[in-house]
Amino acid sequence: MTTSTTATDLNQPSLEPTAPTGRKLSLPVLLLVISGVLALTSIVRIITGADGITNVSQMSTALELAVPIGLAGLGGLWAERAGVVNIGLEGMMILGTWFGAWAGFQYGPWTGVLVGIAGGALGGLLHAFVTVTFNVNHIVSGVAINILALGATRYLAPLAFEGHQGGSAKQSPPVDSLGDFTVPGLSDALQTLNEKGWFFVSDLAGLLGGLVTNVSWLTLVAVALIPATWWILWRTAFGLRLRSCGENPVAAESLGVNVYKYKYLAVIISGGLAGLGGAFLSIVANPFYLEGQTSGRGYIGLAAMIFGNWMPGGLALGAGLFGYTDSLNLRGGSENVHALLLLGALLLIIGAIWQAVRKKYVAAAITFVIGALVFTWYATTNEVPNQVVAATPYVITLIVLALSAQRLRMPKADGLPYRKGQGK
Repeated sequence: MTTSTTATDLNQPSLEPTAPTGRKLSLPVLLLVISGVLALTSIVRIITGADGITNVSQMSTALELAVPIGLAGLGGLWAERAGVVNIGLEGMMILGTWFGAWAGFQYGPWTGVLVGIAGGALGGLLHAFVTVTFNVNHIVSGVAINILALGATRYLAPLAFEGHQGGSAKQSPPVDSLGDFTVPGLSDALQTLNEKGWFFVSDLAGLLGGLVTNVSWLTLVAVALIPATWWILWRTAFGLRLRSCGENPVAAESLGVNVYKYKYLAVIISGGLAGLGGAFLSIVANPFYLEGQTSGRGYIGLAAMIFGNWMPGGLALGAGLFGYTDSLNLRGGSENVHALLLLGALLLIIGAIWQAVRKKYVAAAITFVIGALVFTWYATTNEVPNQVVAATPYVITLIVLALSAQRLRMPKADGLPYRKGQGK
């Protein structure tokens, strides 16, 4: 068996997973939508004077914050495409932060990255062992791993870090930098263009400038993993077999696929990617391990995966969105979030008009009312409370999931128990 065509010729179930329902956005349409949102953001920037929402520093910070979220989401995608729900991404990220920093301050940052991946993969192996071999509920196993990882790192941190310069019971000694790069000439040109304050052009320059200014080498690796995942899972026989385990494991087994093996591989890779996200946090984002530094990013990564409809490209957009909202906490948070209230109101009103055009009048009315309330909030205040700024990434997560829920289709066998030979 090499392709799904062979399976069909033999009058047996095809390994090719069913295509998701609903219309797919083509690349030109997607670029048009992104351009429209950027243009609307530019209008909001000009009206409010909140230049920080699209400057180079904001976008560079957003990229850095999006990377661990994207890696966690990518880990979730690998596991769930093979039919295993991985709520334990947060715990695997915690293992990645601890192991990455522990090895990083002793043996160098790149060694720390590799050991961080191994730490997360160890959590993935445990999750696979419990869920695949013993058929324990995937949610229960994931929650247990999150608790176990937190407890294990709290126990190990004092043993490993106390007594070293800069180390304590809750923090590791500093780790050397992996280094970063800035594209000479291009970065300065985009920075200058961004500072002009022109409509759309300056905002586009800010977005692009963030991608070529002070970018960590590990960020390049993380970004490259997005198309690599797409190619492996959708363009290779290995990926076809793995995805078939998440769609119809009984049919896959009938065609000779070792379902257990592929589920194990997928969940171990999932843990390794989450561990890489954790190592990024403790080596790049902060040059040390700090208890609690994942701050729920494993869960947000899972939300980004769901927002992306279990596809790498959509996942990347979701991670970028959540990374951007998270960056508002660090750079002019109150002013920028207040400006984004206007952006949110405009998007909701446009959404209401679109719903009305499609003759969904009830949804259009509800969306319009919400948009009007958000606009009223913007118009009657000059700033938002700091608590709202801190909660923005999590609120955006809930809103995005609520709005996108109707068009989603998870792998058919995702989270379902499977026993070898159960189709006989």
